[in-house]
Amino acid sequence: MRIIGGRFKGRGLKTPSDHTVRPTSDRLRETLFNILAHAYDDPMPDARVLDLFAGTGALGLEALSRGASFAQFVDDSAQGRGLLRANIENLGVAAQTKVFRRDATRMGQVHPHAPFHLIFCDPPYNQGLGDKALTSAFEGGWFAPKALIVFEESSKAEHQLPSALTLLETRDFGETHVMFLQAPDA
Repeated sequence: MRIIGGRFKGRGLKTPSDHTVRPTSDRLRETLFNILAHAYDDPMPDARVLDLFAGTGALGLEALSRGASFAQFVDDSAQGRGLLRANIENLGVAAQTKVFRRDATRMGQVHPHAPFHLIFCDPPYNQGLGDKALTSAFEGGWFAPKALIVFEESSKAEHQLPSALTLLETRDFGETHVMFLQAPDA
């Protein structure tokens, strides 16, 4: 795995040696960021990013490489956080990041680093965790008005998303289903 674009383009990322952490592939990540750049007016410059179920941090680190100002990573897996911290150190972005050891489905009330403009949610597939995480983060005040949310899940999963979120579009990539959502204006 590597960073696909921006100032860290081509830099490698540490990845898991087993399947306990499932990072977004380089190809899908490139596609997602191309969609963000061309269909959503490139929300990366100066964005504050929330990466739920961060694992290796590939999505949030890619956003930082492309101009995001800050990334908050949330993961409760020791292996994921270890990989994430190594990747943050390797890219030299510790000052632009914060790693939370937290269950993403129980975000709690807004944190001093919030609100966030761009949210990535890439939970373990087919467990309903992404819906719970987005509901928890939304209810806790983690989303900026009109925040853009990229939600990656299995194409077989069913969803119970917060009704306040607007579905902008969906795209299917084999067994992966990606939803682009937007938080309300206020």
